[in-house]
Amino acid sequence: MEFRGANNEFIQFIDINEENQHLLNESQPSELSLLWFKSDNNRILIDNVEYTLNKNHIISLTEFHNIESIETHEVQLIKWNRDFYCIVDHDSEVSCKGILYYGASKVPIIQPNDEDLDILVTVLKMFQLELESRDNLQLEMLQMMLKRLLILCTRIYKRQNLNTDSNSNIDIIREYNYLVEQHFKEKHTVNEYADLLHKSPKTLSNLFKKHSEITPLKFIQNRIMLEARRLLTHSSLSVSEIGYELGFSDVQVFSRFFKKQEGCSPQKFKEGKN
Repeated sequence: MEFRGANNEFIQFIDINEENQHLLNESQPSELSLLWFKSDNNRILIDNVEYTLNKNHIISLTEFHNIESIETHEVQLIKWNRDFYCIVDHDSEVSCKGILYYGASKVPIIQPNDEDLDILVTVLKMFQLELESRDNLQLEMLQMMLKRLLILCTRIYKRQNLNTDSNSNIDIIREYNYLVEQHFKEKHTVNEYADLLHKSPKTLSNLFKKHSEITPLKFIQNRIMLEARRLLTHSSLSVSEIGYELGFSDVQVFSRFFKKQEGCSPQKFKEGKN
């Protein structure tokens, strides 16, 4: 099922199974997606990390993720483009920027409980009914349904993974995460992001200590490493070129950084993936 508007906006619902699992790795520019797993023991590689996803696990992905199915049974794929709904432009509505999208070095896994599922299933049914409508309010209604779905997924993920006693603190972390996503290739220190946020590095450190499992510096390093692994695995760039692409002026500095994080040199990592 899908909706396509007059101005290139679209949203699609695709049932993925063993026959069409290749569709998981087919994305278009400015496309976001949610994958709702409807069975147990689905195994997929996302940026060379293997995930086992079970029934009612939901994950959020962008066009930049590299996906390879190892064993996929039953998944509902929901994907849309920026023209349909831009989460950055509408961050005040859904607050998922820097949590579900554009700000995580690992794939967010949403694990709804029974009460959550009742609500999510109802929203999904309404969504699919609206896809069958054909009137001048359809686009607005579909955007409203997607917004509701994203808000629910964000609430569940925050409840399960973040100390949410202060939304203002969470918003600072979300903005930090998003800024890292935007600038990780040229800004490698917490001080640089603290300046952008008009906060002190100490304030950021305390916020991460209270609300996250990693430090703000580790968050930057994880994002750089994610991109380094992507480029080493999926591009034809040399180690030197990748180092420069990621903001390292000297290939030796990049190699030392990579080896400290990964346990092997970037060249050895690249050879092992080819």
